[in-house]
Amino acid sequence: MSDTAYSGKRITCDYLIVGSGLAGMTAALEAAKHGRVIMITKGKAEESNTRYAQGGIACVIDEGDSFEAHVQDTLTAGAGLCHPDVVRAIVSAAPERVRDLQACGLHFTLQKDVEENSSSAQGNQYHLGQEGGHSNRRILHAGDITGREVSDVLLARCRENPSIIILENHLAVDLISTRHIEWQGENCCLGAYVIDTATHEIKTFLSKFTMLATGGAGKVYLCTCNPDIASGDGIAMAYRTSAEICNMEFYQFHPTILFHPKAKSFLISEAVRGEGAILKVKKGDRYETFMENYHPLASLAPRDIVARAIDNELKRSGQPCAYLDIRHHSEEFLRKRFPNIFKECLKFGINMAEDLIPVVPAAHYCCGGVRTDVNGVTTIKRLYAIGEVGCTGLHGANRLASNSLLEAMVVAYNAVCHSVGHPASIPEISANIIPDWSKGDAVDSDEQIVISHNWEEIRRLMWDYVGIVRTDKRLERAKNRIRMIRKEIEKYYWNFIITPDLIELRNLASVAEMIIDSAIARKESRGLHFNADYPPAPIDSKGKDTVLRRPLKSEIWFE
Repeated sequence: MSDTAYSGKRITCDYLIVGSGLAGMTAALEAAKHGRVIMITKGKAEESNTRYAQGGIACVIDEGDSFEAHVQDTLTAGAGLCHPDVVRAIVSAAPERVRDLQACGLHFTLQKDVEENSSSAQGNQYHLGQEGGHSNRRILHAGDITGREVSDVLLARCRENPSIIILENHLAVDLISTRHIEWQGENCCLGAYVIDTATHEIKTFLSKFTMLATGGAGKVYLCTCNPDIASGDGIAMAYRTSAEICNMEFYQFHPTILFHPKAKSFLISEAVRGEGAILKVKKGDRYETFMENYHPLASLAPRDIVARAIDNELKRSGQPCAYLDIRHHSEEFLRKRFPNIFKECLKFGINMAEDLIPVVPAAHYCCGGVRTDVNGVTTIKRLYAIGEVGCTGLHGANRLASNSLLEAMVVAYNAVCHSVGHPASIPEISANIIPDWSKGDAVDSDEQIVISHNWEEIRRLMWDYVGIVRTDKRLERAKNRIRMIRKEIEKYYWNFIITPDLIELRNLASVAEMIIDSAIARKESRGLHFNADYPPAPIDSKGKDTVLRRPLKSEIWFE
């Protein structure tokens, strides 16, 4: 259903879903069985982190594999910070949620679609990929554009569902909670203020349940494979509403982003290494392997180790990039197994069957976020966080490859089931006492340079000081500078009429400070957080999650 299906500045619904990735669409389709759903997205509904996921969905379906093996691989990658009960719950739910996707029309790649001698492939047996940190082949995939296929299939189902309204070009400004009104009970989410990015009109959305499915915050870093929409909006909004946020120091850098002056943030899937690609670095006229010096699994080591190894090799050698070598496979196989990656590389004059692929690490995935349980339940009543925006405890200190799409599906489904099973959690609050947005004394801005300058400065300082390898001095510099930048942004925010760019900048700065504060608080090197001033934590030791429990005073704008 299109945005013509409603009118007015105050809109009510049973479920307000913020975001249109896999988590948001899964929740929308399930919630539509129980009430009226409005799904808002700040750009086109097709644009989300999901769409750029190449690898696939980790799921145990092979007889030679087991749930316990998948669990142990996840726990090992997570470096002692995964919640084992959450890991087991999500891993064991994978087959059922995969069947839901297939029922919607998704087709996974079969052996016969990939094998060079397709006549030897067995019937409808799935082709399972292998990625770093996995002890077995267990990655279901749709070619090398799994995310795009998932997005297209689910979005088609959402568009044809009469109980779902999709509002494109609508950006959530802030959550509405009982802290806006005279309320003595628990902090409870009532909906959100939302800006129409075309007209800049701010509307009041009131809902029984609000689900944040806004994805990650890759744009907080200068180099990222995330799309431009990934500015940490959901995490920042939840933080301002006093939700607990945890583990923000664990930001995953994907080791292999295509390095080319004309290629913008194109990811070379970990599945390429799963098919035998070897990482190399140039030394003189030769290309030498190096990953065997860092981990027994060499090029198939977990992402945090591979990213740090590449970073270290490039700093030691002064080279601009590392290389992937998969030339041992035929062009026929590579075109079948990686049709999109092969085509994109060819655009830049790289034939995967003949040439080395130049790669560098880039910010990829936020392992922290809004603290939730396996049902997406946050510390605020009626507010759920699903997908990358949430932190269930599945990923711990480092996400195992292809566990993210799995988590998005399982937690989104669980969240709707939880909401249906807990109707008593809805307090009786009259909509009449909830205020509409007021611009106060704000005026139009004539200083847009503040937005563009601070946007670039935040991303540069995060890349230089809070990147793959950190130190106490770098973090101290980052903290001092982000404090000044946020002060400038907050002053600008209150003096001028807000715009979508200003909202994103404010959120980006807030998330940057959360990452910095969390990194400062962890006095060890663990998983994705590597501080050169502290030794690595033993892999089996128990670390303590860092939690930011209260918002900064300057951000409590409604007091």
